[in-house]
Amino acid sequence: MTIAEIIASVLLVLATILVIATVIALWRAPDALTRVNLLGPTVGLAVPLLLLAKLIVDFSENGFSLWSLVRVLIACFGVWIIGSVGSYYMGRSIYGVTVTDVKYAKRMHKRAGTVEASDEDV
Repeated sequence: MTIAEIIASVLLVLATILVIATVIALWRAPDALTRVNLLGPTVGLAVPLLLLAKLIVDFSENGFSLWSLVRVLIACFGVWIIGSVGSYYMGRSIYGVTVTDVKYAKRMHKRAGTVEASDEDV
């Protein structure tokens, strides 16, 4: 193995550890909103580490290529932008479904004529 392959292998192992840690955290997360916020290590670090490992191997085999560097940079920034925007929208949609507005719920109960418990009953 060359030094570049060793460096790439270390980066791959580190990315794998990050993905496994994210999976374990997702299994232990109590709700959907927390799960959306736990995707950061995979999106923010593991995918760019995989791209960097591939770039290092390409540079060692073919020499420096500006086009390969530009493609990896575009892919990294694309993953970061899409990951952050996607998690924002997923978080907003999950928050809207899971969190109950108490004032709105009381107003709807009064309109529908349903029975609601007082604070002392709970």
